[in-house]
Amino acid sequence: MAALVIAEHDNLSLKAATFNTVAAALQCSPDVDVLVAGSGADAAAAAAAQIAGVRKVIQVDAPGLADQLAEPLAAQILAIASSYSHLLAPATANGKNVMPRVAAKLDVAQLSDITKVVSADTFERPIYAGNAIATVQSGDPVKVITVRTTGFDPVAASGGSAAVEKQAAADSAGKSAFVGRELTKSDRPELTAAKIIVSGGRGLGSGEKYQEIITPLADKLGAALGASRAAVDAGYVPNDYQVGQTGKIVAPQLYVAVGISGAIQHLAGMKDSKVIVAINKDPEAPIFGVADYGLVADLNTAVPELTKALG
Repeated sequence: MAALVIAEHDNLSLKAATFNTVAAALQCSPDVDVLVAGSGADAAAAAAAQIAGVRKVIQVDAPGLADQLAEPLAAQILAIASSYSHLLAPATANGKNVMPRVAAKLDVAQLSDITKVVSADTFERPIYAGNAIATVQSGDPVKVITVRTTGFDPVAASGGSAAVEKQAAADSAGKSAFVGRELTKSDRPELTAAKIIVSGGRGLGSGEKYQEIITPLADKLGAALGASRAAVDAGYVPNDYQVGQTGKIVAPQLYVAVGISGAIQHLAGMKDSKVIVAINKDPEAPIFGVADYGLVADLNTAVPELTKALG
């Protein structure tokens, strides 16, 4: 049977995580459809139709779907779930919000945060903060899956020519309502989509030092800003900067860790980065165990020198 990918979008364009999820779905089934549920989401549906490997795009448009609330979105998925053997969404805030509800309504176990498709019913997923990989086999008739996007290379955004099929919205209980959204405005790349990330840890000592040392380096590199949980808990930066098991999972081309010791929870969120650079004055810091390049030095001296050297 076919696989269905729940597209993540803002009603205008697709989020990058959708392309990684389609890649995972194609390893589950050669027939992959994409559900674009939103309001006025014609542009997002058209973009989904261009994705390489997609068979069909199902577009459901209704005012109540504009904000991707779990209850109405789950209702749309459940209305067409019987046609699919696999239901997949990115393991983002949205995916983690809606898919457990879908799994519960279907009375099946959810397969969370998969990083590899072994076969149509067998998958790998990290456990114990990524220190072990569990191989999980499911006998459920429908596999409800969230995909760790860093585990799969994205499919091409163009090259496909899928048909867009519009369907009427399924009725939902209407027990939830969208109240508001507070967004942090930034000219920097989004953390989970950035190709370069500069992260600071508790070793910086203060929020002022973070701005003084980390921000200029990120500016030179055109990088997103990240932080360890310790830095966030200490109030140096907002919690949407947090990288790690309880923050955001990232895998950029370059990850620069400054003053971060490398607790396993942090490593779980960034160890799939292509190149990792660590700067820490403690030669025994665990971060050096995963770093491709390590510099044992005082960050107060080393980072400004690095920033200056970058011109």
